[in-house]
Amino acid sequence: MSSDAQRVVPKRKLIEVALPLEKINEASAREKSIRHGHPSTLHLWWSRKPLATARAVLFAQLVDDPSSHPDRFPTEEAVAAERRRLHELIEQLVLWENSNNEDLLRRAHQEILDSTDGNPPPILDPFAGGGSIPLEAQRLGLEAHASDLNPVAVLINKALIEIPPKFAGRKPVFPGAADEQFSTWPRTTGLAEDVRRYGQWMRDEAEKRIGHLYPKARLDDGTEATVIAWIWARTVTCPNPACGISMPLTSKWWLGKKKGKEAYVVPSVVNGKVTFSIGHDPTLAPTKENDGTVNRQGATCIGCGTPVEFKYIRAEGRAGRMGAQLMATVAAGKRTRIYLAPTPEHEAAAEVPRPSDAPPGSIFNNPRNFNTIIYGMTEFSDLFTARQLTALTTFSDLVGEAREHVLADALSAGLPEGDRLENGGDGATAYADAVATYLGLVVSKCTNLSSSITSWMSDRGAFREVFARQAIPMIWDIAESFILGNTGGSWLTTLDKAAQVVEVLPTGRGSAQQASAQSDLATPMLVSTDPPYYDNIGYSDLSDFFYVWLRRSLRPIHPHLLSTMLVPKSEELVANPYRHNGKERAHQFFEDGFRDIFRRAREFALTDFPITVYYAVKQSESTSDGEVSTGWETILEGIVGTGWVVTATWPMRTEGSGRLLARGTNALASSIVLSLRPRPENAPSIDRRGFLAVLKDELPTKLKELQQGAIAPVDLPQAAIGPGMAVFSRYSGVLNDNGTKMTVRAALARINEILDEVQTDQEGDFDSETRFSIAWFRQHGFDTGAFGDADNLARARNASIEHLDRSGILTSRAGKVTLLSPAALADIYEDKVYDPSADELISEWEVVMHLTRALAADGIRGAGALLATVPDHVDRDLCKELAFLLFAIADDRKRSQVAQEFNALGTAWNDIVTEAKNGPGQLSMEM
Repeated sequence: MSSDAQRVVPKRKLIEVALPLEKINEASAREKSIRHGHPSTLHLWWSRKPLATARAVLFAQLVDDPSSHPDRFPTEEAVAAERRRLHELIEQLVLWENSNNEDLLRRAHQEILDSTDGNPPPILDPFAGGGSIPLEAQRLGLEAHASDLNPVAVLINKALIEIPPKFAGRKPVFPGAADEQFSTWPRTTGLAEDVRRYGQWMRDEAEKRIGHLYPKARLDDGTEATVIAWIWARTVTCPNPACGISMPLTSKWWLGKKKGKEAYVVPSVVNGKVTFSIGHDPTLAPTKENDGTVNRQGATCIGCGTPVEFKYIRAEGRAGRMGAQLMATVAAGKRTRIYLAPTPEHEAAAEVPRPSDAPPGSIFNNPRNFNTIIYGMTEFSDLFTARQLTALTTFSDLVGEAREHVLADALSAGLPEGDRLENGGDGATAYADAVATYLGLVVSKCTNLSSSITSWMSDRGAFREVFARQAIPMIWDIAESFILGNTGGSWLTTLDKAAQVVEVLPTGRGSAQQASAQSDLATPMLVSTDPPYYDNIGYSDLSDFFYVWLRRSLRPIHPHLLSTMLVPKSEELVANPYRHNGKERAHQFFEDGFRDIFRRAREFALTDFPITVYYAVKQSESTSDGEVSTGWETILEGIVGTGWVVTATWPMRTEGSGRLLARGTNALASSIVLSLRPRPENAPSIDRRGFLAVLKDELPTKLKELQQGAIAPVDLPQAAIGPGMAVFSRYSGVLNDNGTKMTVRAALARINEILDEVQTDQEGDFDSETRFSIAWFRQHGFDTGAFGDADNLARARNASIEHLDRSGILTSRAGKVTLLSPAALADIYEDKVYDPSADELISEWEVVMHLTRALAADGIRGAGALLATVPDHVDRDLCKELAFLLFAIADDRKRSQVAQEFNALGTAWNDIVTEAKNGPGQLSMEM
């Protein structure tokens, strides 16, 4: 026997066959509303992947699909049952509440061990960014490695996966803290407690030094209240010589829009000076037409009504003549906001000199992401008021002072001095460095709500952060927070969120380093990564905003990581047209770099496992091959061209349900996870006809596997690209009739065509009445058609219109035929009981229509109770396939309402089947 014949075929992993995609997406979307303990609250990073997605993908990347073990699962039924068990484990694993469920994580880790001969590979994310992937690898009990060129990202990853294991199980060293709460300090609760205690010390010390800069507000009844925000308007001199006032520039007058508590600024001009009061009468409130002085065209002077172009405002800003005037203060009342007019005392409190030691650093001139430069705000320190700079430099200085206290207390607690954290130490010196690292991250995170780019949200009565989107825009009305308080934007609030993250971090093996992807991929580790996407996000330019503060606070602790003045940029794999002399060259830089990285990864790939790559598709265009994404195509070309086989493509709709996808397109609601394996060096080529034949042979089975998983019908076209591209990419090339290689674009078009054919061919498995109903639905939907047409269509499929009418699938009256929609059935059975249990001639169509009705009315329990009454001879799998097919038809015909209903049924199918095992119950008797 030849060596090729003896070569062991790698086991298929779960990610290459089926995933409970909808449950993963649900958990990922829900994660966006979670704050307490979520790593995103330690420090901001852009486009951080949801933890639920990363956890599920890593698990499925390592665990065998049951079809890989025919000795243990010899039948399709056994394979399906085992796959369901693994899917149920994933569905539990992705829930936020189970993030630290030790029993569940132990079970998940054991599944991984069972599929890796007890020796799972280390996981590497060479574009670690916000750290979701390495963090979840560590949570699953895997050795995690994170690398990134960006020092801000590296520091975040060190805080998430590298520092916690060093100090797990240790008591806090703050004097008295170890005796006040727990007898033992599991995981990193001791470290988190010290972060809180020394952070509190910093706040108390800061109050001694700068507390006088934040006076309280005096209320009408003579009492005082804490001010939580000062609302400022930028100003320039009115260009009208007859006016010349210091005109306020503000996008809105509104302060609070809660009903019954309305508040807004009322400007007045007296003797050439602008003053502000607070109005509360909703009948006199600003309207959309007169809210604020700045709109898209420019500004309007409130003194003389002169329209002022942005050109003038920009020139004044560049000349250093843009100022600011206090419009209002916001004080904390009992569960309410108190809006007050400005006072001379509060204006004077903010008149402090700008600190001479504010962090240096120039903003990169990229008008797409940074709009402040054209107004003369060219340095990062220009993005803060003088009082904000004073507060932030004070806290930054206190990080170093707190570190000295931690070191002294750690030595007093008996810890050996040891080496620095950067050198791998784990004694008192390293511990002091660790606590200071988290405190430095808190200073950095505070800048997101302590900047002159922070504004006030009148609808919510709260601050809008600098990075509400992935850019630094120009803000006209500044909301300055009370950093010494305990509300939004304060040091203590930010500190508490960071400490909550630290105390629940996993403590397995992990490391984070600053390195390029090309150099890091030279180590044999299993890759799971979320690389940059062309120019979607300019990470290095944006992160400079935080870097200058991290460098000021933490350079003595991380001297090598924070050695450069700004974040390194020349090697960053981003298609930045402002850095690469135009869009075309920028795209070429990105694509060349992307191919180099995947060529390098191919050289050192582990053959027993697929790698996983996240990719967000942004741009799409209409062509003769349908709607395509040029970015998506180019990335696939790069992957296939560097020796990879695409084995799966999973759409991750982490932004919520969104719009339904147009069938047959490659557009996405959020992003894709690709599963890739190295293609053998001696892979053969194939001609176009052979390629299509293999597609037609393999896609039906793969499609059935996908449908058996917990995947929504809306995601099927995109997920089906995976097995289609698996065929295309397994060959060194697919040759057209003229000898040229088929492109990815052409391959995607052929895959979509054959997917249509496969789904059409599936119709032959349905009963005759269902086949008629599908054909009629294609032509008419739930609208009325002629009896003659319906009768001819039914006879050709051996069906009877008369029987269909009696069974309640349609109505046939006065020469007209109408299929009954789920909504029409709901009206018919509003006061009637529908019991299919005794109907021996029931069709799959009838079952699906009534299940769709029941799901909409009574949810999964109601649909499950109804399914339990359906006779056993009805094939449940065919009913599920019908739901997928009907979604595809409805979506293709732009029938969005019924498409959503069928999508919901297909998505919930596995849960409905599980519920049906409980029997009909009371619900079915009440239908």
